Amino acid sequence: MTPKNSFTYPLTPAQQKTLGRILRDGNYLPITVPHTVVAVEADRCNVSLYKSGKCLIQGKGAEDFVTFVLEPLVLQSVGLGYEDVLNPEISQPHFGVDESGKGDFFGPLVIAAAYVDASLVEPMRKLDVKDSKKITSDKKALGLGRELRKLLGPRQTLVKIGPQAYNRLYAKMRNVNTLLAWGHARAIENMLDVLPDCPRAVADQFGNERLIKNALMKKGRAIKLEQRHRAESDLAVAAASILAREAFLVSLLQMGKQYEIEIPKGASAAVQDVAVELARKRGPEILLQTVKCHFKTTDTVLNKIGSARSALGPEGQAVSAPPKGRGAYRRG
Repeated sequence: MTPKNSFTYPLTPAQQKTLGRILRDGNYLPITVPHTVVAVEADRCNVSLYKSGKCLIQGKGAEDFVTFVLEPLVLQSVGLGYEDVLNPEISQPHFGVDESGKGDFFGPLVIAAAYVDASLVEPMRKLDVKDSKKITSDKKALGLGRELRKLLGPRQTLVKIGPQAYNRLYAKMRNVNTLLAWGHARAIENMLDVLPDCPRAVADQFGNERLIKNALMKKGRAIKLEQRHRAESDLAVAAASILAREAFLVSLLQMGKQYEIEIPKGASAAVQDVAVELARKRGPEILLQTVKCHFKTTDTVLNKIGSARSALGPEGQAVSAPPKGRGAYRRG
C-alpha cells in the first residue's frame, strides 16, 4: 500500500487545544505558516494547525504522525491503517446504496448503488471517497463522481426518478420512505444483473427495515441486506452517495439550461422564489415537471401566484405529512 502524504482533519476546540499543546511542548521545530495558530516540522512531515480549526499534515512521515500522535492523543480514535483490521468486511464483495435529492424541492430523487471488493478499496481511498455530505463543494462532488464512474465502470447503477415520475409515484404510494425503498430495491436488482454472485448489500436505515426487503423482487431477495444508521461510513455506501449526488447536481444544471434559470438546491426561501418565478412565466403546471409537489413549499408557491393545488391535477394533490424522526427529509 502506497503511503499517503497529506491529511486534513477538522478539529473541535478541545482537540485544537490538545494538539496545540503537543506541538508547542513536543520535540518539534517551529516553522512559520500563514494563518496558523501553530506550525511545526515533525519527523519527515510538517504539521499546521490553522485558525479555522483545520489540521494539515504533509510529508513522507504524515501517516506515522497521524497513526502515532494525532489519532491516539488528539482524536482518541483509530482509523488510518486500521480500517481493515477493525472492519474486515470493508474489502469483502458487497454493494452500497444511497440517495440524493430527497430533501430538495427541485430536481429528481437519485438512488445509486456501487460495488466494492478488495481490488477497489485502495483506489477508492486514493480518490478520497467519503460520504458526499462531507464534500462541501459541488465542483468537487462532480469531479469525484466522474472519477469514480471511470473506476467502477459497469459496477455501478443509477435509479433516477425525475419530478414527473416522482409525483406520479408519490400520488400512489403517499410515503417518501416507501418510494425510497422502491428505488433502493431497483438499484440492488440492477446491480445483480451485472454481478449476480454478490452476497451482500448495505444501505442506510431510513425507515422500517422491511420496506426495502418487501420491495425486492425474487432475484433480490436472495442477497443479504444490511441496513444501518450512518451507513455512509461503509466505503461502498459512501461511493454510492457520491454517484447519486453527482447525478442529482447534473440534473439541476440541465434543468437550469432547459428553463433558462438557475435552479438552487434545498427548500429554502430562495428556492421558493425561483419556483414562483418559474410558475409565473410558465404556469403552475410547470411544477409537476420540476419539483416534488408533495412538499408544503408547493402550497407557498401556488399561493404566491394566486393558484391552488387543483391546477396540478391528481398527481399534484398529495401533500406530505409533517416529517418525524429519522424519516424526516434531509438533503442527500
